[in-house]
Amino acid sequence: MAKPRSIFEEVATAEKPVATAGVIDAGRGGARGAIRVWLWMLFTLVVAMIAVGGLTRLTDSGLSITEWRPFTGAIPPLNAVDWASEFAKYQAIDEFRIQNAWMELSDFKVIYWWEWGHRQLGRVVGLVWAVGFLWFLARRAIPTGWTLPLLGIGVLGGLQGAIGWWMVSSGVTSGQGVVDVASYRLATHLGLAFVILGFIAWYIYHMGRTERDLMQARRVREGQLFHLSTGLMYFAFVQIILGALVAGIDAGRSYTDWPLMGGQVFPASAFALEPWWRNLFESPGLVQFVHRVTGYGLVVFAIVVWLRGRKSAHVRTRFAFNAVIAAMALQVVVGIVTVLYGAPWQIAIVHQLLAVLLFALILRARFLAAYPLATSVRGTPA
Repeated sequence: MAKPRSIFEEVATAEKPVATAGVIDAGRGGARGAIRVWLWMLFTLVVAMIAVGGLTRLTDSGLSITEWRPFTGAIPPLNAVDWASEFAKYQAIDEFRIQNAWMELSDFKVIYWWEWGHRQLGRVVGLVWAVGFLWFLARRAIPTGWTLPLLGIGVLGGLQGAIGWWMVSSGVTSGQGVVDVASYRLATHLGLAFVILGFIAWYIYHMGRTERDLMQARRVREGQLFHLSTGLMYFAFVQIILGALVAGIDAGRSYTDWPLMGGQVFPASAFALEPWWRNLFESPGLVQFVHRVTGYGLVVFAIVVWLRGRKSAHVRTRFAFNAVIAAMALQVVVGIVTVLYGAPWQIAIVHQLLAVLLFALILRARFLAAYPLATSVRGTPA
């Protein structure tokens, strides 16, 4: 029989559950800080790769190595016999016979080292990616959901190496009168470099924030601004590809007046080649004209996006779009100077590196439109 209970007897109650902070990040965080440092290393190396590649192109050094040897090619000529062999291979292609027949072995060594250095830097990028990825993978330090994206960087890097040889092989000819690589292959090569750079930058921005922070920021996402900045990103990418086409045929040195071209709004030689479609890739006048006009359109659209970005409620987002428009203005000035001076390598390489900076800043602004940083009531970052 149950014993009667006193009304003053304490009744045991179930303990209330205690909220645990960081549940969202539990098991998902990984070594975000270390991975971010590794990604910054890759980003820096890819920028260097783009710069060295640009200088290799501007010094006409890209065809000095006529073979693709992914592994043994890392070893340069070590003696006079090796140098004579490499020089003989170069002397057999059209670029030497038509354009550089004046070269002695000492001249050849200069362009050889440029191309060799470019290929070596590519190998270093691949090595840094492989060591870092395998290290984080083995230690299970990669955040949940990030293994495939980080693996994708390496896959794209391997593809870039193959496309690099596909590009070079278009200029390693004998008896065809070809003295440069195909401009559309050069554009493909540079375009993929910017794709890789873009993914790395995007991942860096993500790794700088916790999963919890990103999830909360997503709730105040500025949808219209994000879509506008996405359009700006693609627009800038198209302009970069067009710039590669200009570089591929040295079109930047064909018309050195601005805003006119040869004293005309539309260049007289725009459609001088037959069949007509060749002009889209090989006519210096038409290719430079399209690059210029697209640049004007890009500036107008950038101003529209910037005006919308100024209305953002978030200080960091507004600053990011201010940085984009400032970089855009500087790029326009340098682009005009590049044309007026006939694209000397010292100015042309600055123009190319500013494209890298502008692209990264657009991605940064786009990221902050998607994941705004919390702002206090006073308007300063929380």
